[in-house]
Formats: sequence, structure tokens, C-alpha cells
Amino acid sequence: MPSELIRNSKKRRKFTLINFIHDSRSVGILLLFSTILSLIFTNIPTIGNIYHNFWEAEIPLLDSLNLPHTFLHIINDVLMAIFFFQVGMEIKHETISGEFSIRRRMILPVAAAICGVIVPAIIYSAINAGTPFQKGWAIPTATDIAFSLGILSLLGNAVPHSLKIFLTTLAITDDLCAILIIALFYGSQISLIWLAGAAICTIALFYIIRKFKSSTGRILTAVGAIALWLCLYRSGIHATFAGVILAMLLPERKIHIYGKKIHIPVNFIILPLFALANTSILISAASMGHLISTLSLGIFLGLFLGKPTGIMLAVFFLSKSKIIKLNSSDWVQFIGVGILAGIGFTMSIFVSTLAFADKNIQDTAKLAVLITSGFSMIVGYLWLKIVTRSKKLEQK
Repeated sequence: MPSELIRNSKKRRKFTLINFIHDSRSVGILLLFSTILSLIFTNIPTIGNIYHNFWEAEIPLLDSLNLPHTFLHIINDVLMAIFFFQVGMEIKHETISGEFSIRRRMILPVAAAICGVIVPAIIYSAINAGTPFQKGWAIPTATDIAFSLGILSLLGNAVPHSLKIFLTTLAITDDLCAILIIALFYGSQISLIWLAGAAICTIALFYIIRKFKSSTGRILTAVGAIALWLCLYRSGIHATFAGVILAMLLPERKIHIYGKKIHIPVNFIILPLFALANTSILISAASMGHLISTLSLGIFLGLFLGKPTGIMLAVFFLSKSKIIKLNSSDWVQFIGVGILAGIGFTMSIFVSTLAFADKNIQDTAKLAVLITSGFSMIVGYLWLKIVTRSKKLEQK
């Protein structure tokens, strides 16, 4: 009897773990937990320096090879390429057989995403024009898909399925914009020789993926992907873009296979590591004082005000041009989704590390992103909670 109870408890534990892995909220919860843990460790006097220095510790062999040589750089330049590979596959899947495959459905979320990138960039640039912070214009343009969808899922069936699809498509388009911005604006000086090498690797991968279907093909694909990453790393274009290129080369039948294989490593290892490494921020009187700067103001207004404003401008113009039809309750819900789109986190923190070389400025930007994202989570959730409750009362 006791052995049966043990077996049953193990089954229940395993079932719970599987549920957690496949729950849309789990990644957001894990990222939030990792961030809080990192902030706590960094700000404990006895272990704070040890924890922070761990991520900055140099690996001499990699340094001599001119490769990412600290744990922080390995996560941001190598492991995040796998994350971008996942994002690229999601974009390709949506384009071929998902929401992007039906053009009419694409118009609203894609237009909203583009306006939701442009308006925050304008707001940030206007506030920081002529300052040392102007290079960070792309920080408030990104939406974190894990957090935004996680918060929306907390509302359950109270939120229409169409609104969830809208936010998903918007966030994926937003990721594509972020990828292009990083590739075009946050690389170093372009090396044409290495760029030519990246082009050759891309052509070779295109041939390998289609001609070799055995284990040999998988090995050659892995070798080609590493070579592509190295060429991009040396070319001046950010190396994580290699993940997107590889995703775009995959035929549709392979997207599901690769997606299934990297789902757990990316969401439950790479992203938590990213959060742990990149939110090691010392919260001191000086760092809190820097939050009054135009850098923090630009990030806050860009994410919290610019995101929903840009999205609502797209909704307004498409509605006025009669491309879409909305009633009054839809408008109010779209505002709530726009506020949730102001949750920057992963991409915004990533851009912060690329935009500024100064660690103090990076920390200020990251802290501003965390505070604004938390604010957007709370306000967006409460807004939609009140709206959905009011809608239910009206229907009664």
C-alpha cells in the first residue's frame, strides 16, 4: 500500500511538472523568479560581489581566440542565438500556416506592432536627443511575449480568444522588428570579408538542409550553423541573427521537430540564465538617483505611454478607413492589450546591453525597464480585469 502511494505521488508530481512546462504562464513566472533572485543575490553585501563577478569572469582560452569570453557574453552572444532561432521558427510558422498566412488577419496586429515600435522610439529620441543616452532609442520598442501573454492568460476565458491571437501576432511581429533593429543598428563596424563568409555559409546550409536527411545532414547543419554564427560574430552584425537565418532556411516540416527539441532548453534554461546574468544590478542610492535621468524617463514613457499610443493609433486609422470594424468595448480592451505590450523585459534588457558600453548606464536602463515592465503588468492586468468584469455585467 505505501509503495502504491509513493508511485501515485510520483505520478502526480510528474504530471504537475508537465503541466507547468506547457503552461503559457510558466516562462513568465520563471523569468520573474530569476530576476528577483538575481537582484537579491547582487544586493546582499557578503555575496553580491562574488555573484556579480561570476558572470563577468573571463575565460582566457576564449579571449585568446577572440570569442565571447565571459559567462555574460556567452549567454548574450551564443545562447541567445538559440533563442532567436526559436523566435525565427515561430515567425516562419506563422507566415506559412499560422495567423500571418491570412493577409486580412495580419493587417491589424502587424500595423499595430509597427506603430508600437515607431512611437516609443520617437518619444525616447525626443527626450534624449543630444545626450549620451540617444543610442538607446530601441530599448522601449520591444514587447516581451512570455510576460505579456502570461499576464493575459491569468484572466482566463474572460478575455476573447481573438484578443489573445492579436497580442500573440503583435508580439511576434514586434520580435521580428527587434531582430532587424539589432542586426542593422547594434552591430559593430561591418567586415565585408566575414559578411561574404556568412553568405557562403547561408547558401551551404540551404543546400545541406534540403539534400541531406540522415544523421549526417544534422551534423553538417550543426557545423554550418556554427560557421554562420562565427562569420556573423566577426562581420559586425550581431551574432544572434544567425539563429534567425537558420530558422528561415528550415522547411516547414522541420520547424515542428526543431521547435519541440529546443522548447524546454530555451524557455527553462537559456531565458532564466539570461535573466540571472543580465539583472545583476546593484540597487544603491546612486543607481536610484540615476532613475531621474532622461534615460529612465525615455524608457518609461516609451514603454508605458508610447506602446499603447502607437498600437491605438494603428487601430484608430484602420477603423476610420473601414478596414476593420470595432465597437466601443473592443476599443477599451485594445487599450489594455496596448498597456501589456509595454512589458519590455527580455528584448529591452538585451538592447540595453548592446546600446551602452558603460556598465552604470546599462544598469540604469535595465532598472528602468524592470520598473516600467512591472508597472505595465499591474496596470494592464487591472485594466483588462475591470473591463472584462464590466462587460460581463452588461451582458447580464
